[in-house]
Amino acid sequence: MTTLLARKALLPDGWTDNVRLTLDGGRISAVESGVVPGNDEALGYLIPGLCNAHSHAFQRALAGHTEQRSPAGRDNFWSWRERMYELAGRVSAEALTAIARQAYCEMLRSGYTSVAEFHYLHRDPTDGDATDTMFEAIATAARDSGIRLTYVPVHYERAGFEDPEPTSRQATFAMTVDEFLRHFERVSSRSGDTLTIGIGAHSLRAVSRDSLERIAEVAATGIPMHLHIAEQQREVKQCFTSYGRRPVRWLLENFEVRDNWSLVHATHMDDEEIVALANSGAVAVLCPSTEANLGDGLFPLHRYLTAGGRIAIGSDSHVSINPFEELRWLEYGQRLVSQSRNIASLRESHVGSELFSRVHEGGALASGQPAVGIETGAPADIVVLNDEDPMLAGHNDDSRLDALVFSGYPLPVERVMVDGKWCVVDAAHVDRDRARTEFVATLETLGSLS
Repeated sequence: MTTLLARKALLPDGWTDNVRLTLDGGRISAVESGVVPGNDEALGYLIPGLCNAHSHAFQRALAGHTEQRSPAGRDNFWSWRERMYELAGRVSAEALTAIARQAYCEMLRSGYTSVAEFHYLHRDPTDGDATDTMFEAIATAARDSGIRLTYVPVHYERAGFEDPEPTSRQATFAMTVDEFLRHFERVSSRSGDTLTIGIGAHSLRAVSRDSLERIAEVAATGIPMHLHIAEQQREVKQCFTSYGRRPVRWLLENFEVRDNWSLVHATHMDDEEIVALANSGAVAVLCPSTEANLGDGLFPLHRYLTAGGRIAIGSDSHVSINPFEELRWLEYGQRLVSQSRNIASLRESHVGSELFSRVHEGGALASGQPAVGIETGAPADIVVLNDEDPMLAGHNDDSRLDALVFSGYPLPVERVMVDGKWCVVDAAHVDRDRARTEFVATLETLGSLS
């Protein structure tokens, strides 16, 4: 049993002074407020950790390597995808372990305490006889770093709506739905205190209706269900041509989408789709830094939130790993297109507080976590902020989260705990040196990515 004393903690009903937490077995067993400080070493400001609700860990190796103009001068998501496929065909289980470990250490350092890994690289391209070694790589990286993992095995079977066979590059990770479901059954037995198993389909274009129905049947038991949707206008047009409906509308008309579903991106929706998605209870998982990097477009945030929609955030391709930067650019994109300010402040007057609370709630749903926050019974997944950091100087309980979201310089994250164990101490991950060394060696082995 362990106790922590904080000068301030963000509890479910707001910031509270002099809070003592009692931890037992990786969970918070008691919360006391207004404690008279004694000989305990007081920590700074405590906030609950956030969930990175959409991660492709292997793409951390590609960050910064796709930013040169192509000879044709027509760069977009689809040209970037070819570069990503090239990387996917070279990443072994050993390489994936090192890349994912580095990404997960960076997530923890920035204040993420859990991650939903949207994973479709189910085969080691260097060992065709290996089984589930890519899952083992992800699970090992999560265990080594200490992050709480929701492993979302994702099905990928075809090149497009009218292309039933995968391309040569997609064939390295595409499989039949029977193979995929057998993989899901095998890994499901591995769930535990810090490992949750979800399920997913890559996208409507990459999975047939019949296969999606079989996957959705598994998800009907209540496990997290994840799906890319309406990320690109070309995808929307192809879906309409093939199915006679836009992607979000077709999905909602043909499947029972509920609050255990996470629809990633959902960038291109019409007004009816926006309201329908909000009413479904599903979570829209938004990845502003990656969506901007790929030129996807802007999610209709204000209309969606006004309709009662739920959101979470993810770092996706990991061009940035910082939850507060994701929130900042989520709001800034809306300000640029609307030429106004404070777009997301619908429930609260302070944008930072509202965005934080919304993605905290949505991330819990996306990751399949029943209890979150600094409260009795919740996992001991806690971020400690340095209360003497200049970023927080002059701020009060109302504006403190605004400072985290909108100040935009190095984060005052001093410590991070997951499952009652310190993963970050003195602003550095406890396994930083090993993670860095093996990541650098792995990228040297992979060779040129530019």
